[in-house]
Amino acid sequence: MNGPNSIEELSTRLGDFDYIADRSLVTAIYLALKMEKPLFLEGEVGVGKTEVAKVLAKLLDTELIRLQCYEGLDVHNAVFEWNYARQIIQIRLLEAAHISDKEQISQEIFGREFLIRRPLLQAVDYQSDKPPVLLIDELDRADEEFEAFLLEILSDFQVTIPEIGTIRAKQKPVVIITSNRTREIHDAVKRRCLYHWIDYPTAKQELDIVRRKLPHISDSLGGQIVSFVQTLREADLYKAPGIAETLDWAAALNALGAAEMTPEFVEDTLGTLLKYQDDMVKVKGDMVASLVERAVSNSSGGS
Repeated sequence: MNGPNSIEELSTRLGDFDYIADRSLVTAIYLALKMEKPLFLEGEVGVGKTEVAKVLAKLLDTELIRLQCYEGLDVHNAVFEWNYARQIIQIRLLEAAHISDKEQISQEIFGREFLIRRPLLQAVDYQSDKPPVLLIDELDRADEEFEAFLLEILSDFQVTIPEIGTIRAKQKPVVIITSNRTREIHDAVKRRCLYHWIDYPTAKQELDIVRRKLPHISDSLGGQIVSFVQTLREADLYKAPGIAETLDWAAALNALGAAEMTPEFVEDTLGTLLKYQDDMVKVKGDMVASLVERAVSNSSGGS
């Protein structure tokens, strides 16, 4: 696959799409591209795992094929299923033509044209010159049994359909697998991948992200927001805010015309930053005032 020729070039090009990554993550992405191996990304919700696949598709100028995992996901929803309605119509047409041979009918209705291609088969049987980016998102949400379906694809980039045979990828797709680690993924899957844990960004990285995504926000307010969120993540919360929540909150404060963070602004907009009532109750009041004072102080000291 044509792609960046160095880690430095990849880092620059990711930055061109406003994706800020440390060198270890950039290295993992670079090796996945060069070695044509799936990249398995774990980390807390909202740290940018899914965004890696989205940005790579743009960077490589190719299609993003996304398989969103969920409990009960099976081969019919992930790989393929037969177009039963079209098969029935074909059977009626064959009967009208007085064709009753079962073997002939079977050959007629179990061809590629009767396949409904789900994301995994779409990625393997991709016909464009450029291979796609295949995102298998939140694998930990799927049942453990589903992981067995992935092994053939991750090992050999092929799908076996009993009625048709084995369909092999002409070019290996770029595969990004994400997990929020709500359960452990089987070693058999991990062995077929490169692995990287994505942590929350540093304050410097997060401020860079805010500035890139929201260029109209003042440096002072942006610094206060990042300082507040970074400190808040150290608290014992059910769900610490991710980068997406930081950006939503920054946009909300900016939309309200906030020039500087105040306890009142924070109290009024906590719903864009925290998503659970217990967390909001824990943070409101004295904790908000303390965090605001610290954020304003840190921002003033760093400016």
